[in-house]
Amino acid sequence: MKSDIRVCSAWRDAHDRPVYTLSTDCPECGADAVNSAPAPFDPEDSYGEYRRALKRRNR
Repeated sequence: MKSDIRVCSAWRDAHDRPVYTLSTDCPECGADAVNSAPAPFDPEDSYGEYRRALKRRNR
């Protein structure tokens, strides 16, 4: 799942601070806008079964 909020991919070079937008390109410099945050979890978590079992055991 991706966030709707994007940040300019070249903000470190072209801007003083991050430029956030909802479009696919930066409104100030025209560079591509990328997803502003990584995914909170991986749906193919290979250790998820063990992590959940440990959580249930420690309750």
